[in-house]
Amino acid sequence: MNGYLVSLVPLIGVNAILALGLNIIAGFCGQISLGQAAFYGIGAYAAALMALAGLPFWLTLPLGALTAGVFGLVVGLVSLRVREDFLAITTMAVGFLFLGLVRKSALFGGEVGLTGIPPSGLGPQGYALLVVGLVAATVALSIYMKASWLGFAFASIAEDEGAARALAVPVPHYKLAAFFIGSALSGLAGAIYCYYARFITPDTFSFLVSVSILAMVVIGGIGSTWGVLLGAVALTLLPEIFRFAGEYRQFLFGLALLMVMRFSPAGLFGMLSRLVPARLGNLRKARA
Repeated sequence: MNGYLVSLVPLIGVNAILALGLNIIAGFCGQISLGQAAFYGIGAYAAALMALAGLPFWLTLPLGALTAGVFGLVVGLVSLRVREDFLAITTMAVGFLFLGLVRKSALFGGEVGLTGIPPSGLGPQGYALLVVGLVAATVALSIYMKASWLGFAFASIAEDEGAARALAVPVPHYKLAAFFIGSALSGLAGAIYCYYARFITPDTFSFLVSVSILAMVVIGGIGSTWGVLLGAVALTLLPEIFRFAGEYRQFLFGLALLMVMRFSPAGLFGMLSRLVPARLGNLRKARA
């Protein structure tokens, strides 16, 4: 496999897991979160510190995810009494608090971050295959969850929280479950990233990263597992595709996103779901 493609696979996988995690919170359960970069960073820093302490790779990945999930649970508890814009502001504040903490703490390396993270021991291709497997597992989890009783409970809360309460749905429990699962997945992505880059700095987990994750979900098609996966892949690859444009790369990237949202508010998956049936219909007419 081409070395450049091998280096891109883990990055695509990290973004895919981040977007799928946010989709559980925002797409399935209808809770706006602008603090996913904080959980991403918590997983990365937790895994990096454990790796530097000598813990094995196969242990740091799940522990990094679990650490982020626990913090997500705490944030979920704090956020139970707020909704919509206030929830977005609350989760945004969590991201800024996290950045302030890691920038000022010697334990986390301050502005310099953490370096010298040991390798996974799998080699580039082995690590890329592991990441692909983790993305596939995350997709399977999302599909299963959406079709399960948990997914139906999430959908009822997203559609009408008041009606869900009236039907005796324990709304706080399911909100906390969404935050825990979505945050844990973000933490897993962070743990994957720390072994991919082998150094982490606070700038890797800035507020703009939270916005980028949200863009992947919205551009792909919020609430759609395959759409969000497509959005993550597209938004990771587009800057690489436009690399030939040099200083105009960001302009072309922004223009492409604008065109998608202008002509397909339902996202890329919505666009494809319309184009494919239309194409099949035209083929049937031509054969007739």
